[in-house]
Amino acid sequence: MLNGLISKIKGKSDPEKAEVYQRFFKSGKGEYGEGDRFLGISVPDQREIAKEFVDLDFEEIKELLDHEYHEHRMIGFFILVYKFLKSDEGERRKIVDFYLENIDRANNWDLIDCVCDKILGGWLIDRDKDILYEFSRSDSLWRRRISIISTFEFIKNNKFKDGLKISEILLDDDHDLIHKAVGWMLREIGKRDVNVLEDFLEKHYKNMPRTMLRYAIEKFDGDKRKRYLKGEV
Repeated sequence: MLNGLISKIKGKSDPEKAEVYQRFFKSGKGEYGEGDRFLGISVPDQREIAKEFVDLDFEEIKELLDHEYHEHRMIGFFILVYKFLKSDEGERRKIVDFYLENIDRANNWDLIDCVCDKILGGWLIDRDKDILYEFSRSDSLWRRRISIISTFEFIKNNKFKDGLKISEILLDDDHDLIHKAVGWMLREIGKRDVNVLEDFLEKHYKNMPRTMLRYAIEKFDGDKRKRYLKGEV
């Protein structure tokens, strides 16, 4: 079955898109995705392939996650998501364990943002969340991003506490990808309860990185956004 998937991947490859993706995902020397390689396959095509091969076993998925090409890893993670969504609790436990064993193969933001809230967030929503707090204090940029993006599943279910607490932990993070992720989750909280967001901003907005603040207040009206950005709220 894995050979069939590899053939599908080859058939969807586009060298021109691959060059664009190399730049978009910052794979150059010294950039956060340094050394990553791309085949130029669109996300809809990757999702389509993953759905077709959702019955791959963990050993085969492991081969995808260990692959040098970004799209192989993305398809492997998509397969895990689709497996998780259709599985019972016992099988979900196995998928979560496998995901955590291979979590460091999620070494760019798209490999995190399309996956971790569905699998890790979906599993932890009514369980102990210590692992997210551990990740939030990690030296790994990607684990820190996983810690906050995983809370999206909680936020979608109007459970804001952990998203707010992890946002506070990450307020002083020095990486732009964390600023964007935290701002995005705060914005999602505000879309569901603007009072909760404004309470958080009242405490922290003057000390928040500019990008984080801009993302968080994106849905506010123009005058309110200007007041926050000028520190006049």
